[in-house]
Amino acid sequence: MARKKSRLRIIKRFLSVLLLLAMFLGALLLPPTFAHVTAENSNVQSLADAQNLVKQGRKFYEAEQFNDATATWLQAISALKVRGDELTQAMILGNLSLAYQQLGQWSEAESAIAQSLNLLQTAKDTKDSSQILAQVLDIKGRLQLAQSKAENALDTWRLSAEIYTKIGDERAVIQNRINQAQALQALGFYRQAEKTLRQSTQILQSQPNSPVKVAALHSLGNVVQVTGDLETSRQILQQSLELASSLPDREAIADILLSLGNTARVQQDTQKAIEFYQQTIKTATSPTTRIQAQANQLRLLLKTEQLSAFQTLSSEIKTQLNDLPLSRTAISARINFAQSLMQFRKKIAADTPSWLDIAQLLATAIEQAKSLQDRRTQSYAIGVLGQVYEQTQQWSDAQNLTQQALLIAQDIDAKDIGYQWQWQLGRLLKTKGDIKGAVSAYTEAVNNLQALRSDLVGVNSAVKFSFREEVEPVYRQLVDLLLQSQGNSKLSFENLQKASNTIELLQIAELENFFRNNCLNAQIRNPKKDPTAAIIYPFILPDRLEIIIELPQQRWLHYTTPVVKKEVETTLAQLQENLPKPHTLRQVQSLSQKVYKWIVQPAEAALAESNTPTLVFVLDGWLRNIPMAALYDGKQYLVEKYNIALTPSLQLIELKPMEKELKAIAAGLSEASSGFSALPNVKLELEEIRSQVPSTILLNQEFTSKTLQNRINSLSFPIVHLATHGQFSSKAEETFIVAWNERIYVKKLNELVRTIEQNRPEAIELLILSACQTAAGDEQAALGIAGVAFQAGARSTIASLWNLDDESTAVLMNQFYQELANKNLTKAEVLRRAQLTLLQNPKYKRPRFWAPYVLLGNWL
Repeated sequence: MARKKSRLRIIKRFLSVLLLLAMFLGALLLPPTFAHVTAENSNVQSLADAQNLVKQGRKFYEAEQFNDATATWLQAISALKVRGDELTQAMILGNLSLAYQQLGQWSEAESAIAQSLNLLQTAKDTKDSSQILAQVLDIKGRLQLAQSKAENALDTWRLSAEIYTKIGDERAVIQNRINQAQALQALGFYRQAEKTLRQSTQILQSQPNSPVKVAALHSLGNVVQVTGDLETSRQILQQSLELASSLPDREAIADILLSLGNTARVQQDTQKAIEFYQQTIKTATSPTTRIQAQANQLRLLLKTEQLSAFQTLSSEIKTQLNDLPLSRTAISARINFAQSLMQFRKKIAADTPSWLDIAQLLATAIEQAKSLQDRRTQSYAIGVLGQVYEQTQQWSDAQNLTQQALLIAQDIDAKDIGYQWQWQLGRLLKTKGDIKGAVSAYTEAVNNLQALRSDLVGVNSAVKFSFREEVEPVYRQLVDLLLQSQGNSKLSFENLQKASNTIELLQIAELENFFRNNCLNAQIRNPKKDPTAAIIYPFILPDRLEIIIELPQQRWLHYTTPVVKKEVETTLAQLQENLPKPHTLRQVQSLSQKVYKWIVQPAEAALAESNTPTLVFVLDGWLRNIPMAALYDGKQYLVEKYNIALTPSLQLIELKPMEKELKAIAAGLSEASSGFSALPNVKLELEEIRSQVPSTILLNQEFTSKTLQNRINSLSFPIVHLATHGQFSSKAEETFIVAWNERIYVKKLNELVRTIEQNRPEAIELLILSACQTAAGDEQAALGIAGVAFQAGARSTIASLWNLDDESTAVLMNQFYQELANKNLTKAEVLRRAQLTLLQNPKYKRPRFWAPYVLLGNWL
């Protein structure tokens, strides 16, 4: 619901700017160039009637009573037809389209816009008619964006921008740019949206403070939040808050405080987020803004187990709900409140509030949504009521309600809520023992999530979707169902293939959630097969570990290890902790043998029979933080028997042998910098690389992001080798590599990607990160490796899972580049040979020296 309310607020703010009513409400609100529009009218009484109807419609609209607004404006249009005032009719038809859009009545909204534009075609070409045309086009663009036609919206807004520019309405041009930025975000062009908004704010810098200036900064702060630079987002929002305070505009201030609360919440600065929400509550003049902040605060109080404060605030919200003017936001607040109460009941297993009280809240929400003819909100309220019946184990009623909610969502093509009811239906069917029906429902939910991929990440997940709670479980539970044995029969080839594909889809969704955009869309392709590799999918479920193996020649193997998730994660966390330590060989071998028995041992015979030299792992959860090379069978490590590679998804890699005309750009730090210790052997490492491969070297002060970009820009380098500190995390804002006196965060790497795309058609063949490490205690830290790899546009990446002495790194890298010259070896084989060089050296035989290196991506 936070997602829906966030979107509603964005739409409401922009739609309120688009309203054409100001030109029709009297001299005080009229732009100077529009003062004569109403002066031309001769029938004063008819004009007064029409003005009253328009004012009344506006009040209904601002109170979010959109059905009443449409009825009133239709009356106004009838009155204007009698008078033959086509220009004002066109204006009101634009407003009518806005109201229809809010109701989700898209065909009516399109019709109103079409009528408006038809009237304007025959209007005299005056400054007034041009301004109205531009504003109607603005509304058409908003309609197109709401219908997921972002490219069309962008084109429409560019047309209206030309008109605004022609008539010299600079403020409207800026507002139009803000609209365009929304379309760019919807298309996934977040950096371009950010650039557009930054240009707008720069233009506005020299102008007096105004609501448009505040809106531009507010939007920029929200966009920067989406792109993951949360600290900058917070700074920009603070700046917009200062401007709004100088106007002053209390409602704008409240909106910005709400955004600041959301940003702090994403930063996991819970206490500050609560403070921002409390300030919003004190500042807001709108009761609906206040209730949104209270609802968000309530969820944080529950998350931090401030249960007494939760109950106090719950009582306040409950008393205010009935006093809210009937609107979509008020209904959404009621549903959000009901959901929080449900979570509270589950958390403390209390009898209060009663399920009946919660159901009554939702029943009221359903009736209110019906009265507003708001089918989207109606679907959501019915679906959440279905959840209440699911909790009380009234399965038939729960299923009936869920199917009602789903039918409405499908009818209005609301995939973002439809997938939730398909997921809910799947859970209910599973409970009834209808596994086939449950699989079908879950499959549809996943299909909808795939269709929503760009939308899921268009707004920060903590505001829009909670990925870990509302997206990831859908994929996991579908895999669980697909791999459940039915009696003694073996699972079908189709089920195994579908399960492995779902695992890959989840991995892609996790990566996109890491970036908070759908940057992987362009990289997804139909995977080519390597006839010599076995693909291994170990998947952690609550009660077991599932392993699917695709052997060469499309032979499939499946087995289950009955070990609970908690034991798996505890074992893997202990192994991760012990691997880098100097005197833990016995513990490491014991733990890694345990993991070997879970994942590999049942497949030993099949792997030997298939005679495959390469194992490619698609790893899940904590498994990503463990080097598969270090798995131990009691006598040998896995790296002693197989080449090993990792991939988040076969759909994200291009399998092709490496070009053997090797050239490298090698950059690194041997001196202490940016608070990180010296790496004295890095100089030797880089010199060894240059002795074996033609290389450009950037050492210490020479290694800056700008210099690196310039070098990559000027020449084609198949290999980029970075010998420096860095950290991989499950959060993009905590994933970076260290250059001289600066950190290069993962999202900044896209600047290099753009350079590559513009100047070199070929990707980086091999990216090597030889001194970085995964963030300790982070279950999904290794996501950062994949993040860096894909953001840098590398076909293959070699990275280290933990930091270690740079002496052994220099030895390994020297051997790696020697082996790389052998045209008959794959990258996976080259890395394996380099690792074995260390393992066979008594000085470096412990896994802490040779095991951290992982190969991600194209292993050929």
